[in-house]
Amino acid sequence: MTAAPSHTHRLREPPKVAVNLSVDSALLAEARELGIPLSTTLEAALRLRVREVRHERWRAENAAAVEAYNARVAESGTFGDESRRF
Repeated sequence: MTAAPSHTHRLREPPKVAVNLSVDSALLAEARELGIPLSTTLEAALRLRVREVRHERWRAENAAAVEAYNARVAESGTFGDESRRF
């Protein structure tokens, strides 16, 4: 009899990489004084900025298609418009 597979495994996080950064010295001192974890804070800010830039690029790359779709809907309506009662 075999044991059921464990569902408690976790996805591995990508390995960390050491980097050198230039940071405003007063800001760094204040962050350290306040106990702000630098790596965690930078990762969170980078994730947010990456998401924003990807979103901006998607919008730019797909602007023509979105505009064409909206024009078609404005002209012809959407599927089932004539059957809807709301």
